[in-house]
Amino acid sequence: MVLRSLPTLVHTLDTRTTKLPPKVMDEAYTTTQFRAWRSMVVARAGGRCEAIDHGHRCSKAMPEHRMYADHIIELRDGGSLLDVSNGQCLCASHHQIKTVAARTRRHRA
Repeated sequence: MVLRSLPTLVHTLDTRTTKLPPKVMDEAYTTTQFRAWRSMVVARAGGRCEAIDHGHRCSKAMPEHRMYADHIIELRDGGSLLDVSNGQCLCASHHQIKTVAARTRRHRA
């Protein structure tokens, strides 16, 4: 017996009234200097997330999880682009939590 993949019976419909513009990567993130900074930040952390939850360091690490070199003080808030001391290694979930919190703080100010 041959199994076939059936097309979905429910079609998705985009009901947004305003389409968001596509994300555009800042050219600073494509430079050789930034890539070297990113490598140094992740290597300094041993490829493991540096976030602390309830007194314990996050256990997510490379290669099972993607690691982000995150600016502790975001560039929009005056942080340095290539200062290694302004970098921390975060997993995807902790990076998103930090980014949303920083955005919220900026909007409230």
